[in-house]
Amino acid sequence: QVQLVESGGGSVQAGGSLELSCATSGLTFRNYHMAWFRQVPGKEREFVAAMSRTSGGIKYYADSVKGRFTMSRDDAKSTVYLQMNNLKAEDTAVYACAAKDRYIHGWIPSAHAAYDYWGHGTQVTVSA
Repeated sequence: QVQLVESGGGSVQAGGSLELSCATSGLTFRNYHMAWFRQVPGKEREFVAAMSRTSGGIKYYADSVKGRFTMSRDDAKSTVYLQMNNLKAEDTAVYACAAKDRYIHGWIPSAHAAYDYWGHGTQVTVSA
């Protein structure tokens, strides 16, 4: 059974930092593109960052987080990370990781419908 489990969320003041982790199990991690999305109640799920399993591990970021967030992965631990710096109140959301099989075509990094598996998410709250 595939599982994606996020951790590292919490409450922080604006300007602070958090690092989120997403530990995966039940899948061959090296074969999956990975991504982070976030969602605020009553709003659409929003793309945050993605990392390709091919093309040298190209990273994609939403404009709203470029220069502040950094995504990375550790294949030995089957885990992805999201380092979030200079956090703003508008970053408050539930953050969830997602996985997409690289051998199934049709990956659009920012399209949540493209992903095969999802975690339940972790809450990040940034106070102004």
